[in-house]
Amino acid sequence: MIIIGSGGHAKVIIDILRSSKLCEPIGLTGTDSNLKTIMGLPVIGDDSVLPQIYAEGVKYAFVAIGDNKKREEISDHIKELGLRLINAISPYSYVSSSVELGEGIAIMPGAVINAESAVEDNAIINTGATIDHDCIIGSSSHVAPGCNIAGNVRIGRGVFLGIGCKVIPKMSIGDWTTLGAGSVVVEDLPSHAVAFGVPAKMVKKL
Repeated sequence: MIIIGSGGHAKVIIDILRSSKLCEPIGLTGTDSNLKTIMGLPVIGDDSVLPQIYAEGVKYAFVAIGDNKKREEISDHIKELGLRLINAISPYSYVSSSVELGEGIAIMPGAVINAESAVEDNAIINTGATIDHDCIIGSSSHVAPGCNIAGNVRIGRGVFLGIGCKVIPKMSIGDWTTLGAGSVVVEDLPSHAVAFGVPAKMVKKL
């Protein structure tokens, strides 16, 4: 398999794949022509090399890009090329056997995802984040390190929860909304909003 992206997020994904012993990437793609290796793996070019790599027998990929919108767009492109997205799940996380998982998901060390929750395609559950029972984490969303999400919460597509956010039970956060670091969500938030604070308040629409 190959990793798409060559930044800090890619380093964590390499570490997860190695520690899980699921697979060993053959390399990474990236846009910095001066970058030759990441954690001992070669940076083999930009995304234009992907059709050739697929033709040579590489069938799996992981999109290691933190930006939610870019990650979604590139993931769609990867699938159009025929590559299949895998999940990168740290063996040092806890994911209940009843959790429903999509594809292209990153679950970092120390993360906890409890019973009957669902994590949709291309989502990131970052280091030490906790998601309680019966939650839905929307596609291409990012739950940053140290976030705590209570039960029966609905997080929409492309949502970004900044580091240390907290969400009380039964809340709903609309698609492509951004929460500032340390925010506490005690009421539903609409789509395409920026909100922060304790309690979190919407400051603008995107």
